[in-house]
Amino acid sequence: MNQRKRIIAGNWKMNKTREEATELSSALVSALSGQEDLPEIVLCPPFTSLQTVVEKTSLSPVAVGAQNMDWRDSGAFTGEISPVMLLDLGVKYVIIGHSERRQFFGETNTTVNQKLKAAIKHSLVPIVCLGETLDERENNLTDAVVSRQIAAALADIDATLLAELIIAYEPVWAIGTGKVCDAKEANRVASVIRKTVSNLYTGVDIGLSVPILYGGSVNPKNVDEQLAQPDIDGSLVGGASLKPEEFLPIIQAAQNRARLAASGT
Repeated sequence: MNQRKRIIAGNWKMNKTREEATELSSALVSALSGQEDLPEIVLCPPFTSLQTVVEKTSLSPVAVGAQNMDWRDSGAFTGEISPVMLLDLGVKYVIIGHSERRQFFGETNTTVNQKLKAAIKHSLVPIVCLGETLDERENNLTDAVVSRQIAAALADIDATLLAELIIAYEPVWAIGTGKVCDAKEANRVASVIRKTVSNLYTGVDIGLSVPILYGGSVNPKNVDEQLAQPDIDGSLVGGASLKPEEFLPIIQAAQNRARLAASGT
């Protein structure tokens, strides 16, 4: 039986004022109150709303993550946010290497590795994103790309430090486009990622224990098929995480999967 954690994370991207963040997080907390068999739920608002969401989700089953961070603790780096600052706000998770950060803001495999090391150092739970572009997929490079990305992200990191690692497979061509990777194909790529992780660490099968999320136009209509796949443990949700009526059914789908697993069906 799959004993890996089930995780539903909502990446709000550059959306929601503090007032809107209060409304959304409060609605989610109210709807989830008293519920059982919930997955780990993570809300990732913009930096300006982190403190607000931390306060509104306190003592609830909802945790808070940042969408990005610098790998340095402090210094003359105008506009950057350090892991120390995130911890000071009560943040638990951090997204690292999202394709939009790679595409628009110069994120590289090297900086992903540096940020992952910093997250581990400061006990932030990292959600490391990877995925191929449309051109790479059409040229049958998907497996090579994701394997290269995860190997670079984990470079010089000891296996004993990866207990909290989360990986999100997000094909770039499916993010914000309405296109969704076929669930079985997403599962196949997740399996490739697992094998790659395990092959990096001799004698330690980390790949079997690391939770892998799927992200890319996730919505209430397609999430159940994705979560039914054996190597997909949750979702990194974009646009659908901005509305309770869309995000809550995604959480419920993971909740139902947990109940099915518990019953052995």
